[in-house]
Amino acid sequence: MKSNICTAVARGSVLALAAALALTACGSGSNVGGAAAEAVSADDVTAALEEGGELTVWAWEPTLEKVVEGFEAEYPNVDIELVNAGTGIDHYAALQNAIAAGSGVPDVAQVEYYALPQFALAESLTDLTGYGAGDLEETFSPGPWSSVHSGDGIYGLPMDSGPMALYYNAEVFEKYGIAVPTTWEQYVEAARALHAADPSIYVTNDAGDAGFLTGLLWQAGGQPYTVDGANVTIDLADEGTTKFADTWQQLLDDDLLAPITSWSDEWYQGLGNGSIATLISGAWMPANFTSGVPAASGKWRVAPLPQWEEGDTASAENGGSSLAVPTASENSALAYAFLDYANVGDGVQTRIDGGAFPATSANLESEEFLSSEFEYFGGQKANEIFAESAQNVLEGWSYLPFQVYANSIFNDTAGQAYVSDTTLAEGLKSWQEASAKYGTEQGFTITE
Repeated sequence: MKSNICTAVARGSVLALAAALALTACGSGSNVGGAAAEAVSADDVTAALEEGGELTVWAWEPTLEKVVEGFEAEYPNVDIELVNAGTGIDHYAALQNAIAAGSGVPDVAQVEYYALPQFALAESLTDLTGYGAGDLEETFSPGPWSSVHSGDGIYGLPMDSGPMALYYNAEVFEKYGIAVPTTWEQYVEAARALHAADPSIYVTNDAGDAGFLTGLLWQAGGQPYTVDGANVTIDLADEGTTKFADTWQQLLDDDLLAPITSWSDEWYQGLGNGSIATLISGAWMPANFTSGVPAASGKWRVAPLPQWEEGDTASAENGGSSLAVPTASENSALAYAFLDYANVGDGVQTRIDGGAFPATSANLESEEFLSSEFEYFGGQKANEIFAESAQNVLEGWSYLPFQVYANSIFNDTAGQAYVSDTTLAEGLKSWQEASAKYGTEQGFTITE
């Protein structure tokens, strides 16, 4: 690493992570990407399985415990240590610290789609193209598959996906005679009608969350980030982004959003008592309803996302993770064998049985999966809606190669629209400027 930013003492885990992952002058000019794919084959992976050995897997996703058990039962000469090093930024900080120290790096790591470009471009992940991943395009649904790519490389295998949907409290909508919205214009109208009927009811909560907002920008057709190696364009005033911002601003101006942070006790209470009437989230959400809001079982339903034009079917992804192989792994062929088992092989069904939402096309199209009835949603076959959403994810979305950092400054920029007189458009402009400044400091060529 060459630039002083790469050796700077960080101020907090987010800044430490962002600085360490920066491509910048730490890279080698415009030839950016993860570590080159090794010359391996399916025979090499098979040989690694036969030889066996030890693997360390860092992940927080709970269904992987059963996957590890299944893998070890099928390959008894392989021993896997599954470690929860934290979630989100804590996990990434621990991973980057191990990479920087040159010791204790896992053989397999869970990396969310939005964070994967930073690790790939910092050459911390192995390009899996040569391991067989290059033949898996038809295996996965479009959104997750595109999300594990960086440049010409493939830096993880999709573990799950989060095609977005509208969860709504059918009891509340029926009580006040309000139709479930199919367009965003109708959504705003429903927000007003619900709050007028009962001031304690809000159409949804939103205290300002970068991942939630970028998902909605994606669904609106926004393409604020364009990445070509070290050349990055940031435009948080493009047509799709502006369309979303203008609509969401109406909800902010009229105080129609519950100022409640997601995953808080108050949030769970709101979902349970009907004061939060809808939730816009990924297909992984049902298990959280079942475990976190059991008293509302039977009251909630699932519908497609509202559209910008009546009759459209556009969707986007919200959340989801890959399993990746850090370049520091000394057992990469065996590590890839585990990735293949967990994300392509028998481990997929194990995770579905545990409540995970798959990224594999075959499962999304299977009759057994589509016909599954959700007791929580009144017997609704919700997977039909989720699977259709997965197929309708808009193409062309990219995350920044420093999205982890960009998300960390969201509340100080765009998030001000939720707590002050700053408009969302103004907040997005501030977020753009701060992100662009950081990217330039890291050695990217930024166009606004």
